[in-house]
Amino acid sequence: MQPRNMSMSGVVDLAAVKAAGEAKAKAEQVRAEAARTGGPAAVPPSALVIDVDEAGFERDVIQRSAEVPVVLDFWAEWCEPCKQLGPLLERLAVEYNGRFLLAKIDVDANQMLMQQFGIQGIPAVFAVVAGQALPLFQGAVPEAQIRETLDQLIMVGEERFGLTGISVDAGADAEGPAAAARPVGPYDALLEAAMSALDAGDLAGAVQAYKNVLADDPAHPEAKLGLAQAELLARVQDLDPAAVRKKAADDQSDVAAQIAAADLDLVGGHVEDAFGRLVETVRRTVGEDRDAARLRLLELFEVIGADDPRVTSARQALARVLF
Repeated sequence: MQPRNMSMSGVVDLAAVKAAGEAKAKAEQVRAEAARTGGPAAVPPSALVIDVDEAGFERDVIQRSAEVPVVLDFWAEWCEPCKQLGPLLERLAVEYNGRFLLAKIDVDANQMLMQQFGIQGIPAVFAVVAGQALPLFQGAVPEAQIRETLDQLIMVGEERFGLTGISVDAGADAEGPAAAARPVGPYDALLEAAMSALDAGDLAGAVQAYKNVLADDPAHPEAKLGLAQAELLARVQDLDPAAVRKKAADDQSDVAAQIAAADLDLVGGHVEDAFGRLVETVRRTVGEDRDAARLRLLELFEVIGADDPRVTSARQALARVLF
């Protein structure tokens, strides 16, 4: 089945104003009670991904959605696209560090839930925010598109319902089974090879070394960051900065020039300028031009890192112009 996009721009129309008000009041009541009792304890990263069945749906999804957006991943063991999407969503749940909770639902064991959500094919992804169900997307869609949808979901949860997520104790799983299960590879040697290649000006060699790490461990943070940085340096090494900036200034409709100028901005340390340039380019363009600017912006986010507040601000700005 082809992926089907479901824009978050229609969130306001999915529920009546009264229902939204009641949901927000309920969320505020939950937070007030948590504050009165000293607040909930921080959860380990492994608790950000849970298996949910029909019996526990009210407790694990509806009630939890009053404190954090809950993303529902409807999957089955026999579904090949599910095997691609599921691990990606799990990785993003940990990376987003409590901004959303991922609930995995096996449709073979939970036919009633599948019917209630009107699911015709899997993988299918929904969200529940303050008790309200929202369709997100269907099919194994690209990671960049998933990130955009999650960013918009989180923004809606914060602005419309005041949901600020849950606290995560990053070190809680350090000695647990999850740590022991992580794939082990010759990362030190590969990362050292990448750094040596960078020192020698061999950007292609550095890119390949980082890709070798990521082939074994796609979520390896140092390799992801190193790859993004090496690819950025490779893109700008043959550019004429003065010519690129003049071209971008003379013709704002030249998307390639704006993208190249953003790369130079970032390399020069002008992070907000790079992000702002590409957000504005996305706002002005459509079709392939818009996609090119948007994807480059997502690549630059990887260079700076998801936890940087400048990335958070730019993601929100991007969501506003897209939706």
